[in-house]
Amino acid sequence: MDTRRTPRTVSSPGPAASRSRGAHRRARSGARTAAGLLATAALLVSACSSGSSTTSTASAAQEAALVALPRSTPAALSPYYAQKPAWRGCGVPGFQCATIKAPLDYAKPSAGDVRLAVTRKKATGPGERLGSLLVNPGGPGGSAIGYVQAYAGIGYPAEVRARYDMVAVDPRGVARSEPVECLDGPAMDTYTRTDTTPDDVRETDGLVKAYRTFAEGCGADAPRLLRHVSTAETARDMDIVRAALGDEKLNFVGASYGTFLGATYAGLFPNRTGRLVLDGAMDPSLPARRLNLEQTAGFETAFRSFARDCVRQADCPLGAKGTSPEQVGKNLKAFFEKLDARPVPTGDTGRSLTESLATTGVIAAMYDEGSWEQLREALTSAMKENDGSGLLILSDGYYERDADGRYSNLMFANAAVNCLDLPPSFDTPDEVRGALPEFEKASPVFGKGLAWAALNCAYWPVGATGEPHRIEAKGAAPIVVVGTTRDPATPYRWAQALASQLSSGRLLTYDGDGHTAYGRGSSCIDRTINAYLLRGTPPKNGKRCS
Repeated sequence: MDTRRTPRTVSSPGPAASRSRGAHRRARSGARTAAGLLATAALLVSACSSGSSTTSTASAAQEAALVALPRSTPAALSPYYAQKPAWRGCGVPGFQCATIKAPLDYAKPSAGDVRLAVTRKKATGPGERLGSLLVNPGGPGGSAIGYVQAYAGIGYPAEVRARYDMVAVDPRGVARSEPVECLDGPAMDTYTRTDTTPDDVRETDGLVKAYRTFAEGCGADAPRLLRHVSTAETARDMDIVRAALGDEKLNFVGASYGTFLGATYAGLFPNRTGRLVLDGAMDPSLPARRLNLEQTAGFETAFRSFARDCVRQADCPLGAKGTSPEQVGKNLKAFFEKLDARPVPTGDTGRSLTESLATTGVIAAMYDEGSWEQLREALTSAMKENDGSGLLILSDGYYERDADGRYSNLMFANAAVNCLDLPPSFDTPDEVRGALPEFEKASPVFGKGLAWAALNCAYWPVGATGEPHRIEAKGAAPIVVVGTTRDPATPYRWAQALASQLSSGRLLTYDGDGHTAYGRGSSCIDRTINAYLLRGTPPKNGKRCS
């Protein structure tokens, strides 16, 4: 499931698998959303019900609930909880860095360690220090350290930074914490160009081959770690970090997939849960196929908002004033089909704009309405001037590909976490074909590509260890769950569902566009969350902002 890209996702060669990527676009150099068409679905949708009906799996999840761990720390874990970070400078003004160890396998703590990279910026004052505030931007696979050093640690409200040490830990397998690597730059370029809307057996075989190659690369790189990068294990890592920081309770702001991580922490450690803000929430009780389908509908909702805005602008290439969102979607889909037959040049040697790259670029812009102007310009260049460079830039930003052709490990970690957390959405291409009508009904523009993107976990080298479940976190302090009504990656219904599951959940609604709400322009949202973080005053359940 930027983005955060949001819900759980499945890493694929184009946008279709995204759990919900990171939240604040300004913290990234480019739009971060789901993960590319293949990757898009992968980022937000990491789990689907495999081998059983979506309905039966969802029903089972409604009965299953995450069980809290014992309050006492097992003796075998005591050395980890007793760690004292050796803070050092890390080249970023105001920040310190350290490494903290966690057991690779919590069931067998003696089997080895995983090294977690941590950074902090100490509270600046004035005012009494409130402890540490951990932040996570989503993904899974987004670098929390990169996020706090580039945005949260300097861009969060001054009064919050004055009272909290701003802290981030890259989850196991992500960025600086023993990152999973799968393909080199040239191989990823090939992967991201893979056709994710196959029209015949040959193209379907090509897509399956791409998924297998990706999965085999990940398995060869980290055969042991790949079995231990689940969200539950990362949540347990956060408790070790909490103890190492000297905090009695964990204070946390998570966006997109970060809401699933934060909710999982609350479910495992309700009595150690402090002030939690879960922004752009996911529903942990849904099987992957349902998550993917609802996320697909979420992108359609966001696209319709873009379409209505686009036709009011003089430079909209998809229709004149008064053109319906349905017709705008048909015009965009027709453009995608032309690219499928004949990609357009981009000015980047050897890299033409394919249908999959263009779709990823469009999806990336759905995460933030601030990107709509850039998207209009990019579409105009591609559709009227035969220049695909603008859409390629959006797609590269989504995949975190730099100018030298190197990719961050975002997409690799995204697949690794998603495919471990839940059984695959589909086991075979035939299952995808059977589901195409409902996906295309959910989104005539993106449905086909997002359905095929959800196939990637079927070929993963490690079996899933998680299942859909409710998270109640009985005994936890109030938890603020934030939902945006037209969020593309984490549909608003998910925030409603999570808030109702959590025994102390308080739903805060932002009536607006884009992915997540905190720090994105609503003074009402920001004031409400700041009051909770600084004074412990949660909003009244159901409060709405615009």
